Amino acid sequence: MSLLETLPKPQAKDCLLDYAAILQLLPHRYPFLLIDRVLSFEPEAEKAKITCLKNVSFNEPYFSGHFPSDPVMPGVLQVEAMAQAGCILAYLKFEEESKGKRPAFLGVDACRFRRAVRPGDTLKIVAEVNKFRHGIVDFSGKIYVGEDLAAEAGLMARMV
Repeated sequence: MSLLETLPKPQAKDCLLDYAAILQLLPHRYPFLLIDRVLSFEPEAEKAKITCLKNVSFNEPYFSGHFPSDPVMPGVLQVEAMAQAGCILAYLKFEEESKGKRPAFLGVDACRFRRAVRPGDTLKIVAEVNKFRHGIVDFSGKIYVGEDLAAEAGLMARMV
């Protein structure tokens, strides 16, 4: 039985995994858990791919201090959201190599921010595996707000 089959089934009809399963997969917790739902998982694609969702609320703790008169989601948290999506992808795609391990972020390359992320935005976070070797996953991440590309980066994590 695959890991995906053992996770709690979502309450919402429009997603593959919701908070209950995400809490079982990731070690992160509020306020640092930045994935609300997993919308799709494509393990057999040319590059294994996952699409996740994050609803950005005005109540996020960082908005009170990150430009209060012009609130913007910090770029470092956008990178973290891409990293969390990539780690869920690694757990689901590379089950045996990831079993009993947690992700350790190794690096970020070619990161670009294309548009501000603001309260009320819904982020579609896409991660694709470039390579997995010796417990290290190299993947690319992109964040979309609607059809607009908001951020993109190359990321690496080790399952430790």
